[in-house]
Amino acid sequence: MLQLYKMKPRSTEPVSYVVAVSGGVDSVVLLHILARSLPAEQLVVAHFEHGIRDDSADDLHFVGQLADRYGLRFEFERAGLGKGASEALARQARYDFLRRTKDAHGATHIVTAHHENDVLETAIINLLRGTGRKGLSSLRSHSDLYRPLLSTPKSHIVAYAKKHGLDWHEDSTNASQDYLRNYVRQRIIPKFDDVAKARLRQIITSAHRANAEIDDLLAEQLQSRLQGRHMDRKWFILLPHAVAKEIMASWLRRVGIANFDRRFLEHIVVAAKTFTPGKRFMITSNLAMAVSQDMLTIVPREDT
Repeated sequence: MLQLYKMKPRSTEPVSYVVAVSGGVDSVVLLHILARSLPAEQLVVAHFEHGIRDDSADDLHFVGQLADRYGLRFEFERAGLGKGASEALARQARYDFLRRTKDAHGATHIVTAHHENDVLETAIINLLRGTGRKGLSSLRSHSDLYRPLLSTPKSHIVAYAKKHGLDWHEDSTNASQDYLRNYVRQRIIPKFDDVAKARLRQIITSAHRANAEIDDLLAEQLQSRLQGRHMDRKWFILLPHAVAKEIMASWLRRVGIANFDRRFLEHIVVAAKTFTPGKRFMITSNLAMAVSQDMLTIVPREDT
């Protein structure tokens, strides 16, 4: 039987949830459980049409009907990203929409239908991309983002849907191996037996605990060396290279920069240690790291 965790609203304060529903079996099951468990006024169904597939309008119509059947508020957005859009772009656009919907309704949480298989796939994808220690445990719940099915295997979700006679739409791009996630799902995960999957889950759990301890230590180190978007460069230069990369990654995340890989991290650390004063390292289309004799500073790109 499927269960939701950390989804009980406090009796003294109403909680409203923006439920991300694509129309696939995972989100259809999640919505079915929530609609049976919570009052209708606490739920908002949100659907993002990427505009990547020719049949995406069918999903929009299906989810709209589903929300109406449950008597729930429905929000949607058409993006028109096009068939060549990357997974990263599509994911960013979807979460931007979900956060706007959350703010518009004064909701306190976004709820997504990520499940156990997604956890394993994401860990493998991040290892392949070289995202470092954070990549192993990146898919989890946060303060305003609930992923209550993370401990539920995909097979249990499908079984629940069939048991309750639920209808859903299959994403036609799921069969394409042009996307890395689909390749991992179709070619790598099937090679894992139950023992291997259990072992990988243990590794992910251990990584999550280790990451929390490492982050606490990094926070202690940064407390006296960091002032917002300014960091003590002389102290940073003397750090061992591996430690410097962890410090740099932690600093970038603190200022809202999270989408970077191992190669980028290597380049920015080298730049921070070796650039002559006055030079700048471009971080994103909008931000740069300015290097002075004593300080590293994150600045808007228009100042470069």
